[in-house]
Amino acid sequence: MTEPEQTPEPQAPAEPPAKAVPRTAEVAAYLAARMCHDFISPASAIVSGLDLLEDPSAQDMREDAMSLIGASARKLADLLSFTRVAFGASATAETFDARELAKLAQGVFAHMRAELDWQVEPASLNKAAARAILNLAQMAGAALPTGGVAKIRAVEEGAFVVIAVEATGPRARLRAEVLDGLRGEAMGEGLHGHWVQAYYVHLFMTDAGGRIFADVGEEKVTFAASIPA
Repeated sequence: MTEPEQTPEPQAPAEPPAKAVPRTAEVAAYLAARMCHDFISPASAIVSGLDLLEDPSAQDMREDAMSLIGASARKLADLLSFTRVAFGASATAETFDARELAKLAQGVFAHMRAELDWQVEPASLNKAAARAILNLAQMAGAALPTGGVAKIRAVEEGAFVVIAVEATGPRARLRAEVLDGLRGEAMGEGLHGHWVQAYYVHLFMTDAGGRIFADVGEEKVTFAASIPA
């Protein structure tokens, strides 16, 4: 009598191999691409305004062209000033006046739909804390595509600066690639420009001995960070 054939046990699907985190050179390239993306829009608008001024058939639009050039130049200058501290080395400064950081953040929010509520208690912040608070503020504004309020708070607790950022408003959201970057993970699907900013924050926070956390709720995105003072 032949034995019945045994049914093979079902096998669990294999886990896809984890994506490798990009190397330093790739991260630098993604950061450069991110900054170029931010700058190209106002720069192109300035060129468009200049083209209108030079067009003999469009002299009736001269006032509109000057308004476009002025608004775009201010946006470009605000973004450049912000980026120099938020992403750049700023090697000449190890500490930053909180009032100057507030101006940089306000300059960026002037071109966003969200409003900024700046409640930073320390008079000055070290380089890592300054970078963290600016990047988290910008990310909070980006999490409010239809408007809302981004509340930025920072206090000194012992040997640490504690940062709490709340983005509250309708349709508040945080892209999956931002969460991946903050956790120090490689990006899955999504846009490198959003991922690389979050991953950059993870890198310099880790290097400075800090920690960062993000949470997404109903109409609210929350960031929390602590970093040595």
